[in-house]
Amino acid sequence: MSLVAIVGRPNVGKSTLFNRLVGMRQAIVDETAGVTRDRHYGKCEWCGKEFSVVDTGGYTSNSDDIFEEEIRKQVLLAIDEADLVLFMTEAGTGITDYDAEIADLLRRSGKPVVLAVNKVDTGDKMYDSYQFYSLGLGEVWSISSATGGGTGDLLDEIVKKLPDDKAEDDHPELPHIAIVGKPNVGKSSLTNALLGTERNIVTPLAGTTRDSIATHYNKFGHEFMLVDTAGMRKKTKVHEDLEFYSVMRSIRAIEHSDICILMIDAQNGLEAQDMSIFNLIARNRKGCVLVVNKWDAVEKDSNTMKEYTESLKARLAPFNDIPIIFTSVIKKQRIMDVLDAAAKVYANYSKKIPTSVLNETMLPEIENYPPPAWKGKYVKIKYVTQIPSKCPSFAFFCNLPQYVKEPYKRFLENRLREKFDFTGCPVRIFMRQK
Repeated sequence: MSLVAIVGRPNVGKSTLFNRLVGMRQAIVDETAGVTRDRHYGKCEWCGKEFSVVDTGGYTSNSDDIFEEEIRKQVLLAIDEADLVLFMTEAGTGITDYDAEIADLLRRSGKPVVLAVNKVDTGDKMYDSYQFYSLGLGEVWSISSATGGGTGDLLDEIVKKLPDDKAEDDHPELPHIAIVGKPNVGKSSLTNALLGTERNIVTPLAGTTRDSIATHYNKFGHEFMLVDTAGMRKKTKVHEDLEFYSVMRSIRAIEHSDICILMIDAQNGLEAQDMSIFNLIARNRKGCVLVVNKWDAVEKDSNTMKEYTESLKARLAPFNDIPIIFTSVIKKQRIMDVLDAAAKVYANYSKKIPTSVLNETMLPEIENYPPPAWKGKYVKIKYVTQIPSKCPSFAFFCNLPQYVKEPYKRFLENRLREKFDFTGCPVRIFMRQK
C-alpha cells in the first residue's frame, strides 16, 4: 500500500486536511502553531484506491526549541519513506522562507510532489495561489481543508501520481507472517533462531534491521513467508527517532501480512508504542500472536506467568482472545511454540464454516438470548452466513438491523469464538436486512 506524507511549515492546516482525508478527527487542530508533534497515521480511499496517510509536525529550521528540532528530523524521515509528498502552503501569507526551503528539499528528494495551497476559502483568494508556481513543483492545487473545497480534485491528482501496487513476493499463495514490534525486542534474533541460520544482522543497537526482509520458511511441517521488519537508517542517522522509523516499516509489513507476531520485552511490559502497533494490527484486521521475549531476565515465582498474562489481556481488551507465548530467543526457549501458535491462528483466520452448521449452532443461542427490544419493536434474526472475505466475517439477516447495537454484536462475536475457535483473529459482525 502506498504512503502519502503531508508536509509543510507550522499552522498551514496539515492536520485539518489529514482529518478530512481519513474521515475522523484523529489529529488535534488548533490555531496555535506547533500543536502536532507526533505523527498520525490513517487510511484514505478515493476512486477505489486505498493508501496510507501520515501527518507530520510543522517544518522549521535554525530553531532553539528542542521539539521543533525533533519535528524537523521526523519530517525529513517522512519525506524519505513516502511514495508521494503532499506539500501544503497557505494562500494568505504567500511564499515564506520555510516554504522555499521545503520546496528545495522536495526538488532534491526526487519524490513525486503534489503542491496544495490551503485556506483558499473564497474566489478572490484564488489569485493569491498563482505565486506558488514560482516554487517549481508543477501544478498548484487550491483547496480549503476546513470546508473541503477543492479536495476532490486534489485527491484525483494524488491517486494519479501514486505508484501502482505491485505484488513483490515470489510466493503469493503462502501465508505471510510478519514479526513486528519496537526496536531491539529480538525480532531478528527470533527470525534467525527459527531459520537456524544467521539470516539477519543482530547487534545490541536498536534499529539494526533496515528493511522488511521476507524469507521462505519450510521446516517442521510449516511453510510460509517469514517477514522480519523494521528499521536501521544509515549509520549517521541510527540515533534519529528510531521508534518513528520502526512504526513506518511495521505499517507496511502489517498491511501485506496475514498474521502478525507482536514481540514485546518482558522487562518493559506492554508499553504505549507496543499498543500503537497492536492497534494497527487490529485496524488492519490481521491475526495476532503476542510473544513476550527475554522471559529469562524476569524474576519469577509460581504465579508470575499467570499474573503477567492476565495483566496483558486487561490491556488488550476487548480484543484479548490472543495466544501469548513467553520465550527467551537467546536460550531457544519455546520458540517452536511461536510457530505452532502462528500456524493455528492462520488456520482460524482462513477458516470457512458451512452455512448449515452456522445456523444449527447460532440460531438456538440467539433464541435463548434474543436482541433487546428497541422502542417496543422486536428484532428477529432468521439466518446467518459467512461472508467471503480474508478475515472471518459473518452476516446476520434480520427484520430491523438498525436496532441491533454494539453490545449485542459483541455477544454474537463471543458466541462465535466460543463455538468455532477464532483465537487470535478479529471477527466482524454485519447485520443485514432480511
